Order: sequence, then C-alpha cells, then structure tokens
Amino acid sequence: MGECGAAREMMSHVDPYLVGLDLAGRRVVVVGGGGVAQRRLVGLLAAGADVEVVAPEVTPAVEAMAGARELRWSEREFRPGDLDGAWYAMACTDDPAVTPGWARRRRSGGCSACAPTTRRRGARSRRPSAATAGSRWVCSPGATLASAAVRTALVEALHAGVVDDAAEPVRPGVALVGGGPGDPDLITVRGRRLLSRADVVVADRLGPRDLLDDLAPHVEVIDASKIPYGRAMNQERINEFLVERARAGKFVVRLKGGDPYVFGRGFEEALACAEAGVAVTMVPGVTSAFAAPAVADVPVSHRGVSHEIVVVSGHVAPGDPRSLVDWPALARMRGTIVLMMAVERIGAFADALVAGGRPADTPVAVVQDGTMRIQRTLRTTLADVAAEVRAQGINPPAVVVVGPVAGLGEGVTAG
Repeated sequence: MGECGAAREMMSHVDPYLVGLDLAGRRVVVVGGGGVAQRRLVGLLAAGADVEVVAPEVTPAVEAMAGARELRWSEREFRPGDLDGAWYAMACTDDPAVTPGWARRRRSGGCSACAPTTRRRGARSRRPSAATAGSRWVCSPGATLASAAVRTALVEALHAGVVDDAAEPVRPGVALVGGGPGDPDLITVRGRRLLSRADVVVADRLGPRDLLDDLAPHVEVIDASKIPYGRAMNQERINEFLVERARAGKFVVRLKGGDPYVFGRGFEEALACAEAGVAVTMVPGVTSAFAAPAVADVPVSHRGVSHEIVVVSGHVAPGDPRSLVDWPALARMRGTIVLMMAVERIGAFADALVAGGRPADTPVAVVQDGTMRIQRTLRTTLADVAAEVRAQGINPPAVVVVGPVAGLGEGVTAG
C-alpha cells in the first residue's frame, strides 16, 4: 500500500477537504447512460468538459444531448482502453468490471478523492467515494450532491420569509411545474421549492435538466423525454406514472419545459389526475415561445411594429386534416407569428404564409436551444428559411419568429 493509501486507512474518520475540478476542455469519460449518468452529465457539460459516454443504451435525454452534439456517445460496452487519455472518468453503471476499485488495480500510485459534497446525519458523515490515478480521476455514482435539495429549500424559504411553511410535510399528489425554457435560473421560486421536496420527478428533456443533479439520492427520476421524430414515452404512460406514484403516497413533480399549458399537454395530465382523484398543483412557467426569442434579442412585440402576437403549433402541416390553424388568415396578419415545433415542416409553413399574402422577404428568426449554453440563432427570410435551416443544421427544439420584429435587435447584446 502506498503512502497515500496508508494515510487514507489511518484517517478514514477524517472529513475530506473538498475541491473543485477545472474540467474545461478536458476529456471526460462517463461509463453508463442511465438515469444516474443523465443527472451527472449536466454538471460536466456546464463545466465545459469534453464528454464521451460509453454505453450500449442511454436514456432519451442523453440521446438528445448526443444528437445536439453536446457530447459523444459510443454505443457499445465499456472497454479498458476507453480510459486512455481521459483526465476524469465517472462510473454510472452496475457493471462490476467498471468500478473505481478496478481503476486502482489497473493503475498505481493514485490517491482517493471525492466530489464536492458531504452529507451529515447527526455526528456521522457520509462521504461519496471516488478514486484517482495520477492526474486521472475516477468517480463512482456515490459522489452525489445529497445536501443540495435541503440547501436550496432552506435558502429560498429564508429569502421568501416562509421558513416554517417550508418545513411542513408535503402531502401525496402531483405538481405540474413549468420549468421554463431550459436555463435552471429561469424556473420560478415556487417551482424550485416544490422540486426540492419531491419524492418522484417525472422530467422531460426540455425542462431545466441541470436541476436534476441537485436532487437528493432517494428521489426517483423518471425520464419522460420526447425526442422529436425519435424515441418518446407515450403520453398515456406518463399519466399512469403520475397517478400510480401519487396513489402510492408519493409527492410527484412533473417537471416540464416552458409552461405546462402552452403546447405542453399539461392539462391532459391534470385531467388524468383529477379523474383518478389525485390532487394537482399547477405552477406556471416561463414559456419558451417568448423567452427563447428574448434571449436572442428578438422582441416578439415592439411599439409601432407589432400589435399582435400569435403562437402556433407546428405539430401538423398546413392542409393536414388534423390542423386547426387558419393559415390564410394567419398569412394576412401583419404582426408576429411564433411557430413552435416547426423545424421539420418549416418549408411547408413558409410556403403557406407566402401563398396567403405574407411578403417573401418577411424577416424570420430561428432560435435553437434558447437560454441554453448551446443556443444558436439564425436570421433569414420566409423565402430562404427552409434552405437555411437545412444548411445550418438547425434541430429541435427551436422557436421560429416570423414578422418585422425578427429584423430588429441585430447587434444588440442582452444583459
């Protein structure tokens, strides 16, 4: 046993000195693609790490991160050589071959380290486990932010002056929480408070995924991601999850992107709970229909430019028997049209608007992943938007703004 290992054995009762790691630009390997990995990945990406996930299967949310090129996904089983050249590695799998202990056996001279969190219960301290080898760090799933939920609830309760209320037990039921457009800072105070008290969180990929990493270890996280034109959890199954967990005595938070009632199927979930006799709390959220354009310096209204704003679902194309949109009437409008879920059919929407009378040179702004670190903005016209979206590789989620306001704000830097 090396000197560092001997010291560790002799002083196992001593609390660790916690440090942060500068992962910007460093290669990080995450082994496993399940719920644990999903919760850890957001922090690694926020730190600017160059992340590779090695797993034969991943959750829909992790698949979406790979599809958005936030990380690389090696769709296979772990191989020993995967750690070569990695500065940091995280084991998020039950595979006994992929453990910090294995890493210590394979490499020598490493000292133990832990992620920056310690959970106390009375006089005892429960520390997360991890191992390093030289300059390479290997962290186990036990390295969790266990105290974060309690800390968040206490800080928010102090700020709001409702410490006593925050300490009250939560009754079984469901809270439909609008998480905002994606940036974790844009969730409401009430939404954040309820999230910190959840026993079960049913989350989709458009919600503030960074907040999942702050949940206590006992919280069950159900991935209800709906990848456009890809994998998706059936809406009926989501409804069943909400009812089942609430009836089992759990407090369930349905964490949704934007506002639950703005093309979010939130009312379908509320009805399902009501029909089952499950109590529902509704927490509105900041809708991406307005927030995404705002952070891209595209005001959906402006004095003397637009006196009307219409938010339209792009779920079905013009002319589809299921469409409820009067496209000719929409084209005759002079104000702002905000198209949601419209990337796949943007050519058909643009053609319908031009055919209905909108000038082909009408400004258009397309904001992908609004408020997120990977946000992109495309400015073009109705005539060119379809070709530009394809050329620039724009993918969902994206908000499309059509109208004179889309031509404003270029060169403006939002604070």
